[in-house]
Amino acid sequence: MTATLQDLRELLAAPLAAAAAADPARPEAARAALTAAFPHDGPAGRALREALVAAVQAGVICERGKPAIRYSRLARPGESGHDLSVDFVWMTGPGIDHVHPRGEVNLCYAVEGNPRFDGHGEGWVVFAPGSRHVPTVTDGRMLIVYFLPGGAVEWVSPPVAKS
Repeated sequence: MTATLQDLRELLAAPLAAAAAADPARPEAARAALTAAFPHDGPAGRALREALVAAVQAGVICERGKPAIRYSRLARPGESGHDLSVDFVWMTGPGIDHVHPRGEVNLCYAVEGNPRFDGHGEGWVVFAPGSRHVPTVTDGRMLIVYFLPGGAVEWVSPPVAKS
């Protein structure tokens, strides 16, 4: 049975709480704390991955965009019970150049090939406040859960996904 958005909110409660407690100003320490609190490859992490992939395949999430980058939003800041927005991206290739005014916390799952997200494999990836990048997945496809403190993002180029 495919997870509903409410099911996904429940499955995301633990990683969301972990992301809310993380300090993106210290990316490596935050990544270590996140991995300890919610291992992407532990039982709950594997169950979340399975539910998210099924939700993508059923069109419940990541229903917008083009084949290379499909996306959707689960919650705005405050709606999640924390000061974080929650977004999903089904991604291969480069995304949109942007700045993280308050940092960015990502939970990445490989879904095709041996993908890397900005050089990182599966698991937690954290960007410090003020950092800038063109998010890029190489060598496959990833499903990424983005947690943005305050939902803060500054687009450097127009937010149009490439096909």
